[in-house]
Amino acid sequence: MCWPGDTRVTRVLLDRLASRTDLFYHEYNANEAGPKLIAALEAGRSVALVSDAGTPLVSDPGYRLGQLAIEAGHRVVPIPGASAPLAALVGSGLPNDAFLFAGFLPVKDKARHERLAQLREVPATLIFFESPHRIGDTLAAAADELGAERHASVCRELTKTFEEFRRGSLRELADYYVDRTVKGEVVLVVGPPLEKPAPEAGEIDRILGQLAETLPTAKAATEAAKITGLPRKDLYQRLLERKSEG
Repeated sequence: MCWPGDTRVTRVLLDRLASRTDLFYHEYNANEAGPKLIAALEAGRSVALVSDAGTPLVSDPGYRLGQLAIEAGHRVVPIPGASAPLAALVGSGLPNDAFLFAGFLPVKDKARHERLAQLREVPATLIFFESPHRIGDTLAAAADELGAERHASVCRELTKTFEEFRRGSLRELADYYVDRTVKGEVVLVVGPPLEKPAPEAGEIDRILGQLAETLPTAKAATEAAKITGLPRKDLYQRLLERKSEG
């Protein structure tokens, strides 16, 4: 049996089972411990990967062991446990027909902003793990990059005694957590992009006119579709009509 990271909870279970295993598998010894565990499988032994909280292999170094086992031709049998991303999604009250679990965001501010910008237009609810010490900065960055009015939920200490869900817009949550001390494990859930109001006809013509001054008709229609959210085909036809009218 092996487990990543902290063993305080798992050790209680092992003691009750009179198991004296002392093999640890974590991020810093994976290169050494992984081959040993695969060798145990090759020798016909069973190997179990457990975690003190959450589902093993999800956003933890255990996934590398799973890869090694699969590559060596062994079965990987999941036994699901508590899942923080799914618990947060259910309790957030946000749309759950499509969602993306994005793990931890980068620690550095510039990289964090860049990653959020990459996810801005994903048509799904976004789920992040975050440190309680960084949640204020992350909410501020998310408000800037994803949209201040986008709906979100900060989910703390899931499935534990002091479980908490705080819901609101990204700006409201960023203001609430700006100087607040937060304890415990945090999951941030951000709803999908808000629908943009359709621009008025005059604004559409202005955008098309500006783009058509420097771009071919087809390219101008493509860029206008990105800006307005309207179908490219309709914008292309509108631009042709404008040109025919002089």
